[in-house]
Amino acid sequence: MKLAVVGGGSTYTPELIDGFARLRDALHLEELVLIDPAADRLELVGGLARRIFAKQGHPGKVSWTSDLDAGVDGAAAVLLQLRVGGQAARNKDETWPLECGCVGQETTGAGGLAKALRTVPIVLDIAERVRRRNPDAWIVDFTNPVGIVTRALLTEGHQAVGLCNVAIGFQRKFARLLDVAPDQIYLDHVGLNHLTWERGVRIGGPTGDDVLPKLLAEHGEAIAADLHMPRDLVDRLGVVPSYYLRYFYEHDAVVRELKSKPSRAAEVAAIEQELLDMYADPALDEKPELLSKRGGAFYSEAAVSLTSSLLGDTGDVQVVNAFNNGTLPFLPDDAVIEVPAAVGANGAKPLPVAPLEPLYAGLTAHVTAYEHLALDAALLGAGAGAAAGRRAVFNALLAHPLVGQIEYADQLTDALIAHNREHLAWA
Repeated sequence: MKLAVVGGGSTYTPELIDGFARLRDALHLEELVLIDPAADRLELVGGLARRIFAKQGHPGKVSWTSDLDAGVDGAAAVLLQLRVGGQAARNKDETWPLECGCVGQETTGAGGLAKALRTVPIVLDIAERVRRRNPDAWIVDFTNPVGIVTRALLTEGHQAVGLCNVAIGFQRKFARLLDVAPDQIYLDHVGLNHLTWERGVRIGGPTGDDVLPKLLAEHGEAIAADLHMPRDLVDRLGVVPSYYLRYFYEHDAVVRELKSKPSRAAEVAAIEQELLDMYADPALDEKPELLSKRGGAFYSEAAVSLTSSLLGDTGDVQVVNAFNNGTLPFLPDDAVIEVPAAVGANGAKPLPVAPLEPLYAGLTAHVTAYEHLALDAALLGAGAGAAAGRRAVFNALLAHPLVGQIEYADQLTDALIAHNREHLAWA
């Protein structure tokens, strides 16, 4: 079996490689190709990948290339982990929205929209080239904003599933707190990508005992601290929101916090440079501890599980991003939601979920409307013209609950276009 990783020059990649090596019995990988336009980074990451495989006794071949078509040729699955514009673009996404008093973040709000506009056309071009060479290949999307990017892929008829590490992160955290094996934890995880709530934590499966009240009673302080949210809020909700709900529940406080320190992009850029220096060491044959500060914890386990389920037709349950198709009846069928799903050769089929409480359903519907408008804006081609492009961006921003005011939407629209003009076909 051959797999390809587009964005293989990422400093994330050794986390993925380590997972492939450790979990080789779950995924019988014969060839892994790393694809990236940055040849210098590929050389460093690819060399470390080979050494990790060798140290752990994985018999698979690791290669790398900047030729996308050659790299994906014959691949059974293609993993996407792109960052169009790199950390420099991310740094802008995290800073210019703050000038309007709005959250600067790479996956939501105005910064998240900018990332979507840069990313969707590139991902769709890659997916079409994969389809021409391998009509049956699966695309596993880890590229943010995952919900919008996955909806773009599915709408265009690609065999795709979106993946995020939030759910597996909670699973591992709760398993550690409860002193049980991670595969014994079943999450009632529901919402949209980066807009989810853990409404239940069950032992042994979907019908097992719900231990969430026990977790909150005994470990609420630690859980709230990890979320950077007040313990009182988590207790009052009675659920565990994802970290990204901070941007909605404590917007103004987060803006003040972000204005008071360097951007996360600046921090990550420094970590990345240090990692690349470490990767250049020919004696390094394992992922360094510093990588845990880069983000993406447990991504490798989630990616291996999802890929093996798709290619092995296992039908097991995993939290993924897929078409709604009636799962949440207040959303359109073509909304992309993040819930437990049965995964097999026909893709991911969301399992039934209990009705979503109004406190969460309202925000979910609101952000879904924004995501649909964001995709409309991302799909505009050169023929649309500058006026239509600006209008589409403005509409998406006005619809976003983190913006929502005409004055802010106008200012942010102009700033977004100014900072991303080279990536906008219609600008």
